[in-house]
Amino acid sequence: MDLDVVLVEPKFGGNIGSVARVMKNFGFSDLFLVNPTEIGEEARAMASNAQNILDNVVEVDSVEELLVQFDYRVATTGIRGETSDRHIRMPYFTPRELKDKLRDKIGKIGLFFGREDYGLPNKVLKECEIIVSIPTSDEYPIMNLAQSVAILMYELSEIEKEEIRLASQKELDIIYERLSKLVNHIDYPEHKREKTNLMLKRIFGRSELTAREAHTLAGWLKALIEEKS
Repeated sequence: MDLDVVLVEPKFGGNIGSVARVMKNFGFSDLFLVNPTEIGEEARAMASNAQNILDNVVEVDSVEELLVQFDYRVATTGIRGETSDRHIRMPYFTPRELKDKLRDKIGKIGLFFGREDYGLPNKVLKECEIIVSIPTSDEYPIMNLAQSVAILMYELSEIEKEEIRLASQKELDIIYERLSKLVNHIDYPEHKREKTNLMLKRIFGRSELTAREAHTLAGWLKALIEEKS
């Protein structure tokens, strides 16, 4: 499994170093940082023997640059959407459920973590196919960034073999575009379209489409749109 960790606007160098350390603990090496704080002495001290991960960090200015690079995007959140009016954060999966969904799949997967004080922005959550949340106490649900990464790394490190290629992001985007066109063609209520398109993305995102399935579905949607036009 080709899995990269993405930290969006991390505030503290110590957390960046700690994340690098737990990534190395569980056999992961590719770390991306979006508009981060400086990687200084504190980060390197906390990284301990994971200096090589810090040395090879890729820094970008905006999260949009990374969202398009992955075939599969997973967003993490400590605030779970459990009602229909919080649909951006639902449905969500536990780390163990995520492991089961990604097992034996091939594709470039991005695991996105948000800033320490307010998490991922909604624009990132909307783009991600899967939402994952660590089960925590309702009294204090928000975990330390490095601890959250450690739990996800522990679960995902147990994935051993890759056999089936997931649909690429480009292939999925074609499906999402055609689904949106179909929603427009059937005169669906305009005020419901954005929410419906997001929910359709989540449905197909968690269905783990293979490349062959995506190709077939995209062709069927194209034919259906042409029939409705």
